[in-house]
Amino acid sequence: MNKINYPFSKEQLLPQEERLELNQIKKEFIIGVPKEDENNEKRICLTPDSVSYLTSNDFRIFIESGAGLGSNFSDLEYSEAGAKIVNSKEEVYKCSLILKIAPLTDLEINLIKPNSILISALELKKQSSPYITKLINKKITCVAFEFIEEDDGYFPVSDQLGDITGQAAVLISSELMSNVNSNGKGLFLGNISGVPPTEIVIIGSDKIAEAAALTATRLGASVKVFSNSIFKLNKIQKLIGNPIYSSTIQKKQLLKALMRCDVAIGTITSSTSSESVISEDMVLKMKKGAIIIDVSIDTGGTFQTSELTSHDKSTFVKHDVIHYCVPNIPSRYSRTSSLCLSNVITPYLVKSVKFGSFENFIRNNNSFKKGVYLYNGLSTKMVLSQILDIKYNDINNILWN
Repeated sequence: MNKINYPFSKEQLLPQEERLELNQIKKEFIIGVPKEDENNEKRICLTPDSVSYLTSNDFRIFIESGAGLGSNFSDLEYSEAGAKIVNSKEEVYKCSLILKIAPLTDLEINLIKPNSILISALELKKQSSPYITKLINKKITCVAFEFIEEDDGYFPVSDQLGDITGQAAVLISSELMSNVNSNGKGLFLGNISGVPPTEIVIIGSDKIAEAAALTATRLGASVKVFSNSIFKLNKIQKLIGNPIYSSTIQKKQLLKALMRCDVAIGTITSSTSSESVISEDMVLKMKKGAIIIDVSIDTGGTFQTSELTSHDKSTFVKHDVIHYCVPNIPSRYSRTSSLCLSNVITPYLVKSVKFGSFENFIRNNNSFKKGVYLYNGLSTKMVLSQILDIKYNDINNILWN
């Protein structure tokens, strides 16, 4: 008699224990929010409303006393929202996740715990090799606001702050042209029947330039935009909806526009460090009392005559032209900027809870992963590695190995 071959063994046919996938045990999420030390920085990353939402989603939040005062948020508001108010930076930097606006100071680098997570701006062009080396030695995981990118190419933090900066550049120029400013010509930024409109020249075509062009046009000004990106110039035209003057950066045409304009707004820097986009000779030919708003001053500036100023002393006059060269313009509108930042960052933080740890969240969220430039002390941004001459590591290889 032939033996029957069964596909399963006797042991396999016996009842087996049911195996269920278990969720990873959640780590405790503890966020530290220090007070900003830079004089020009008045923003804070989390509003009281965001703190209330986060604390109801298993977060513990420690905020340094006075951290929100620059944005008109009191310690009491944060305390009532569920945060613990602490009186020293040392207590804040005991937290495993640090959330702040500006890059760390030397003191803060010394205070931050090894293997912590830092979410802040990087401001790459300002950073030196020693700064990054200190973070590497402490094996810090760093996420830069400006690198966070959605799948559709939208940079939620950079684009939001770019909108504020562009609109603010036009509003500030309006104030400087009026009699409120002692050097102002008493001009109104707009278009009044029977009166020639204000002429504004914008050099650049990034998000800031887009917002400036749109704001100035809506106020009735005559706008001219100069950029070497035809694609971006076309994008601005479509955004505004009405034809405006646009041109590639040709010295003759640009000089002609600068000689006639009331306001010049620069959002770009030269590709070479030896020369500026707008030379001093070109500024010399501008009208007396004209306004220069150089929003790219923190990365080298658009105008050769630009010099760094502050929110406390924001302008100077050179060649009879008023210069406004304050970096970090959004901090001038600190509460609005804080609301924007908080609205962007809070949803990411809440999403991280379901992954059990921030490391797992970074692994599974492409937008936030793009913001990582150091992971446990390893450089994960090619541009950072090239500028500072340090080894580059593919973050996907690190996360999945």
